[in-house]
Amino acid sequence: MAARRALLARSGSILGLVAGVSAAVVAPAQAETPRRFAIEGGNLAQALGAFSRQADVPVMTLADIRHRTSRGVRGTLSPREALNRLIAGQNLRAVAAGGGYVLREAADDPASSSPPVTRHAPPPEAPTEVEPVVVSGFRETMAHARDLKRRATGAQEVILAEDIAAFPDLNLAESLQRIPGMTISRDAGEGRQIALRGLGPDFTRAQLNGMEVSASTASGMDNRGSVSRTRAFDYSIFASELFNRVTVWKSYAADQDEGGIGGTVELRTAKPFDYPGDKLAFSAKALTNGATDTASPRFAALASRRWGDFGALVSVAYSENDANEYGYRNWGWSPVTFGAVNVGPGVSRDVADRLVNATGDARVVAPMAASYSTWFDHRTRFGLTFAGQYEPGTRLKLGVDLLYGRLTNDRDEFSLAAAGDNPLTGDVRGAQRLRAAEIRGNSLVYADYSGGVDLRSEHKRSEDATTFMQGALNGEFQASDRLLVRGMAGWSRSDFEGPVFDKVFLQARHKAFSYDLRGADKTAASTYGFDPADPAAWSLMRADVREDRVINAFSTGRFDLDYRLAPALSLLGGVQYKAFRNDGYNRRTRNDYAGGSGAPQAVKRPIFEKSLLPYIVADIDGTFARLGLPRDLSEADDQPGSHYSISEKTWSAYVMARVRGVIAERPWRGDLGLRWYATDLTSAGMVNTGSKLEPAAIKNDYNGVLPALNLAVDVSPSVVVRLSANRNISRPSLADLRTAGNVNSAPFGGTISSGNPNLRPFLADAIEAAVEVYQGRAGYLAVSLFHKRMDSFITTATSAVPYGSTGYPLAFLAPGNGPDTVYTFVRPVNGDGASIAGVELALQRDFTFLPAPFDKLGVVGNVTRAAGRSNVLIEDRSVALDLFQLSRWTSNATLYYETPRWGARISSAYRSGYLDSAGGNGAVGSGYKASNNIDFAAHYNAPGGLRIVVEGVNLTNAPITQYSDIVEERLLARTVSGRTFTLGLTYEF
Repeated sequence: MAARRALLARSGSILGLVAGVSAAVVAPAQAETPRRFAIEGGNLAQALGAFSRQADVPVMTLADIRHRTSRGVRGTLSPREALNRLIAGQNLRAVAAGGGYVLREAADDPASSSPPVTRHAPPPEAPTEVEPVVVSGFRETMAHARDLKRRATGAQEVILAEDIAAFPDLNLAESLQRIPGMTISRDAGEGRQIALRGLGPDFTRAQLNGMEVSASTASGMDNRGSVSRTRAFDYSIFASELFNRVTVWKSYAADQDEGGIGGTVELRTAKPFDYPGDKLAFSAKALTNGATDTASPRFAALASRRWGDFGALVSVAYSENDANEYGYRNWGWSPVTFGAVNVGPGVSRDVADRLVNATGDARVVAPMAASYSTWFDHRTRFGLTFAGQYEPGTRLKLGVDLLYGRLTNDRDEFSLAAAGDNPLTGDVRGAQRLRAAEIRGNSLVYADYSGGVDLRSEHKRSEDATTFMQGALNGEFQASDRLLVRGMAGWSRSDFEGPVFDKVFLQARHKAFSYDLRGADKTAASTYGFDPADPAAWSLMRADVREDRVINAFSTGRFDLDYRLAPALSLLGGVQYKAFRNDGYNRRTRNDYAGGSGAPQAVKRPIFEKSLLPYIVADIDGTFARLGLPRDLSEADDQPGSHYSISEKTWSAYVMARVRGVIAERPWRGDLGLRWYATDLTSAGMVNTGSKLEPAAIKNDYNGVLPALNLAVDVSPSVVVRLSANRNISRPSLADLRTAGNVNSAPFGGTISSGNPNLRPFLADAIEAAVEVYQGRAGYLAVSLFHKRMDSFITTATSAVPYGSTGYPLAFLAPGNGPDTVYTFVRPVNGDGASIAGVELALQRDFTFLPAPFDKLGVVGNVTRAAGRSNVLIEDRSVALDLFQLSRWTSNATLYYETPRWGARISSAYRSGYLDSAGGNGAVGSGYKASNNIDFAAHYNAPGGLRIVVEGVNLTNAPITQYSDIVEERLLARTVSGRTFTLGLTYEF
C-alpha cells in the first residue's frame, strides 16, 4: 500500500499527494550518512544545539545537563560517532529514538556498558532546553519549534524568530494568527487583538519577558469601540522584529500565573546568550498600499556582543504606514414608527400600515444615519530593547531586560450621514416624506425620501499615542546539586494619550435622499437630491472636542525553588506578588450652531482621501481658528462614567511536582500542582446619587485554589499522547468592574452602561487530550480535543427603558431628548455558566518524498472547530447566544517552497463569523461576518548574508463586514483597506 501511495504521489495526482503525506508521517528514520562537524567545546547544551543543526536530527535529554561541558568535535563523522564524542566523559549515553537521539544518565541503566539499544524515550521536561534559539531558514525554525512542542509536558505552540521576521506581518498580532486556534481582530488594515480557541481577548493573558503586561490602543472607527480600555493586550503596538520567540500555553500548570482561561501568550525578546558569538543584523523595507498610493519605510536592526561571562544586546525597529479604510456604515438599527403624513402615496398599503401602525415586536427596524465613511491613518511604530546577561560559570545567571515601544496614530475620519437636525435616526415625524420603501423581515432595507432630510458631513481629526515601558530583572542560582533558586522583579506601564480628537459637522438641509441595502453580500448605496461636492450646499452645524487617557501599570515580584528529590522527580514551589492599576478618563465638550444669515461659517474643503463618494467637509484647523474654540479640556468635562480607576493586588503561591518515568517501556512525564491566589480589588470613580455625581470607592476581595495536571506519554518512538486537566480564572473586564456609570446620549436616544465592582471572576474547569505523530525533521500531525466549563460566567443584561426610569440626571440628555426617550441600558451580571468545546487539527510536512524539484515544497496548516454558548439578557429576555469573539471555524494554511538560494510562501488565514455583543434595540446579537486574508512572501539569498524580500499582505483586499441581529444580519459596516506590498533587504553577519 505504501508503494502504491508513493507511486500515486509521484504521478502528481492530488489523491496521491495526500496519501504520500500520510505515509511519510509514519516512515522510519533514514540511515545515517557521514557529515562534516565543526562544534566548539564548552557548554554541553550549546554543543548539542550545534550538533542538532549540523546533523539535521533532534536531540532530547532525560538527564540534567545544566552544568556539563563538552570537548567539542571536528571532522567528517557519522552523527552517532559525533554525538558520542560530544558526551564523552559526562556519564551519559545516547539512545536512538524517533529519528534522533535521547540522552540518559549512564548510571540509570545497569547495562550501560553494553552497546546502545534502540528504544524510544520521552522528550525531557520543559525547562531543560538543549538547543539555543538561534535558527535560520523557514524549515529549520519549524523543526526547532516542533521539537520544543514535543518536549513540553502540556499543550503549547511556539513561533521562533524566522517565523516572525520572514512572514509578511505588519505587527506582532498578525504573526500570532498562524497558531492553531488563534484568531485576530483587524483595524485599519492591521491586526490588533487576539482570541484563542473561541475565547475573546480578555481571556488570554499576555506575558512579556516573564511578567504579565497590558497595553491599550485606539481604533479610528466608533463601530469598533474606539479606545480599548480592557484587560486585552493590543499586540499592534509592537513590531514583530523585536521578538525572537513567542510561546502560547494552551494548557495551564500550577507554576504559571492565574488569570488566563483562554491561555497565555509569552513574548520573549532576544538575549545575547541566544547566539554563540557576536551578531549584527539589519533590514530595510519600503511599504505601499493600493488605497493610499504612498510609500513608507520600515527598518529593524540588532547588535549583540559577548565578552566572556557578560553579554549585551540591543535591537530597534521603526516603521511608518499609511492606511485608508473606507466603505459604507450605519450607526446602528432601531425600531421606528412613521407619522401618517410622512408616508407618501407611492408606498404600498401593507408597507405603509406596518410603518405607521405596528407596535411592540412588530415594529419595523430601520438603519440609523446611513453613511459613506473613510478613515485615513498615518501610523508610526518604534521599539527598542536592551538585554544584558551575566553568567560566571554554570551556577549563577543574572539578566536584565528593558523594552520601550511607542505607537502613534495621526487620523482623519470623514463621513456623509443622514443625521442633521431632521435626521433619519429614529421615529420619522418631521418634514421627511417617504415615496418608496421595501421591508424584508422586520428590516427597512430600502427607503426613498422626496425631501425633508437634513444631511450631515463630518470631519474628525485625532492624534493619539501609546507608550509602553518595561524593566525586568531575573536571576538563577544553583545553590547545590539538587536545589535551584530563581527570582524575578519587574515593572511595566502602558500610557495611552489621545490629546487631539476634534470634530466639525456641516449640514445640508431639506434634501431628497435614499438608501438601498438590498444588494448581494450586504453591499449598500445612497443617492442624494443635490451635489454633496457643492460647498454652497453646506453650513456649519456643530464642533466637538474630546480627550482620552488610559494607563495600565504592573509591578511583579516572584521567588521560586526547584528541588530535585530524585533523578526523575523534582519538587517546585514559589510565591508571587502582583499589583495592577488601570486609570483613565474620557472628556468631551460640544458647540452647536444655528444656520441662517450672519451665522458663523466653517472653512470648507472636499474630502481628500479615497471614498465611495466625493463630498464637502470642514477643514478642522481652519474652522477651529475661525471660531476661536478652545481645545484644552479639564476634569469638569469628564463624561459620566468614564473617569474611574481599578486597583488589584494579588498574592499567590504554588507547589508542584514534576516527574518522569517509564511504564511498560513507554516513557512518560508529567506535572501535578496547586496554586493559591488572593486578590484585593478597589474600584473608584464617580457615581450618580440621583441628583449629582459623587466620588466613591468600593472594595472587594476573592481567593481560591487552582489544581492543575499535565501528562505526556510517548506511546511509540513517533507518537506522543497528552492529557491535561486544570482549573483557572479570568478576572472581570475593567469596564464591568467600574464604580462609575456612563451615559452616551445621541439625537435618537442612546446607551447607558454601568459597572459592578462586586462581580465574581470567571472560573473554568478544563480538560484537553491530544495525539501528536512526529516524523523526524520532516513534519508532524496533531489532533487535540478540548473542553472548558465556566462557572460564574459574567454576561450582559440589556434592556430598552425610558431614560427617566434610570435615575440619571436629565442634564445628560442630548438636545431634543426627554425623560420618555428610550435608551438601551447595559450592565454586567453574574449569569448562568457557559461551556466551550472544540477540536484542533495541525499538520506540517516537507514534501521530501516527491521527485526534484518538487521535494522542496512543504505545507503547514491547521483547522479548529469550536462551539460554546451562554445566556444573555436582552430587553429582559434570556437568549442563548454563541460566546462573544467565538468563531466556530478557524484555519490557517501555508504552502512553501524553499531552497538554500530562494524561497516563497503563500498563506491563508480564515475566520468564520462571530458575535461581539448581545445586541439590543430590536436586535439579537451583533458581530462580524467571515473573513479570509491571503498573504505572500518571497526571498532571495544573495552571497555574503544579503537577502532580498518581497511581501504582499491582504492580496484579495478582503472586506470587514459588521452586522446587527443574527437572523436578519442588518448591515452595520462594510469596509476595505487595500493591499499592502513590501520590498526590502535584510543583512546579517
